[in-house]
Amino acid sequence: MADEPNSESIPSLPAPRPPDEHDPPDPEEGPTAGPDEERRWSLPSLLVLGLAVVVLVCAVAYHLGTVFLSVAPSNPVSQRHSAAINAHVLPEFEQNWQLFAPNPLQDDIAVEARVQTLDAQGRRADSPWIDLTAHDFAAIRGNPAPSHVDQNLLRRAWDYYTAWHSQQDESSTGFGGPLSVEYLKRIALQRIGRSYGGQRIIQIQFRTMTTPLTGPSWTGAPATATPTYRQLAWWPANDDDYQKLGVA
Repeated sequence: MADEPNSESIPSLPAPRPPDEHDPPDPEEGPTAGPDEERRWSLPSLLVLGLAVVVLVCAVAYHLGTVFLSVAPSNPVSQRHSAAINAHVLPEFEQNWQLFAPNPLQDDIAVEARVQTLDAQGRRADSPWIDLTAHDFAAIRGNPAPSHVDQNLLRRAWDYYTAWHSQQDESSTGFGGPLSVEYLKRIALQRIGRSYGGQRIIQIQFRTMTTPLTGPSWTGAPATATPTYRQLAWWPANDDDYQKLGVA
């Protein structure tokens, strides 16, 4: 009779180890979804995301369309919607071809301003002329990366004014006239402030000093002539002119 096997002689198998998250996946079980793959967008989130994409696309299309129509040759669409196009483009997104102009500027134009103040006794006083252009030049000289604001803000504001006003009587020649006045005035008031010499500002006046630039001596260009001035009328200054300028 054969001997029964001794249970002590049979080696015991180790107990199964619980699966660890770092263990490689079993190829027979197929791929498992990770925590990121299990995440799903909710319906409200998808609606908000889709709406944001639509708004962004429409805004970009409107901006590119208005800028294109502003520089394109005159056509029925640009003529019919000229007010909306100019309201969006001017003055921040104005386009021009001055970079390729065959005749660069040959005059040095300095924009100056002075203010009129009113004290508690009702007496008015005029300040001396303040050279706003000189302040910009001081910020540009010696600066390896000058600000675009210092280089172009005041200059383009004056160009914008002259483009929409007659030089003979300073009358507005179109829809850009009132906007150019407000634009130029707010730039100066932001720099000067609400008061001058401790007194409240009630009016502001502008003038420009234009000096012809003398060419190199080898060109035989005449010597620089006497500067010419263009002086504007007094413009009232009130609280509305300081809105959103950050001037206390």
